[in-house]
Amino acid sequence: MDTQATLLALLVGLVQGVLEWLPVSSEGGVALVVALATGETAFDATQFALFLHVGTSVAALAFYRDDVFDLAADVPAWRPRDAFAADRADLTFYGIATLVSGVVGISIYAALSEVGSELAGGAFVAAIGVLLVGTGLVQRAADRWGLGERDTPDAVDAVVVGLCQGLALLPGVSRSGTTVSALLLRGHEGERALQLSFLLSIPASLGAGLLVVLDDGVPTIPVPQAVLALGVSAVVGYVTVGALVALVRRVAFWGVCVGFGALAILGGGLLVAAENGLIAFA
Repeated sequence: MDTQATLLALLVGLVQGVLEWLPVSSEGGVALVVALATGETAFDATQFALFLHVGTSVAALAFYRDDVFDLAADVPAWRPRDAFAADRADLTFYGIATLVSGVVGISIYAALSEVGSELAGGAFVAAIGVLLVGTGLVQRAADRWGLGERDTPDAVDAVVVGLCQGLALLPGVSRSGTTVSALLLRGHEGERALQLSFLLSIPASLGAGLLVVLDDGVPTIPVPQAVLALGVSAVVGYVTVGALVALVRRVAFWGVCVGFGALAILGGGLLVAAENGLIAFA
């Protein structure tokens, strides 16, 4: 067995399993690790990061199984005329938001496939840093101006959150961070925003992984190690989700995003300088 690929699989599975639940980009974290470890282009590293989301979607499905079963039981009784009635609003929200995020996400994926192969090395690291900083600033705005007065999502919530989730296909943009921030800014209380965001991640993550497999097969590392990475991300994700949900309620992770982003920008700038012979590392 390829020892280097196995170690990389263990590392990225761990990163994905932990970061998926935090308002810090798990996709950006995984893509950054893959790019630095293998020298892959931005698009190839992002493909593997998206593939790993299948593991944490399985973890979310297991953790929120009761909520998923309740939503599934509501499907036969759903009617357009009462789509946003109190007892149907969640199901409608997930349906519309998933559709919107799918359209936006596929468009971004296509764009990345065109330009991502040209973005590598320091430029890719710095780009992730910029997006992490932007995510952190959005979260800070939500912390400051969130109203916390609503419980039932509406059509505007579904479209806005769907757009945010689709944009999170960009490495460095936190899916959970942007969707939770949008819900907070729309007036939803923190714990409710987390529930809506994490349940919404299940179809989106499964869809992203399927898109990558259909487009290019299992990317970056051999299939056995890729399966290992999926397994690690699922197990770690399931074990950590409860603790991390509780932690998110107490810690200002917008600061974590900005801090990580600033370091990535600095590191990426140094790599770009080294690649162009402006500086040399001993």
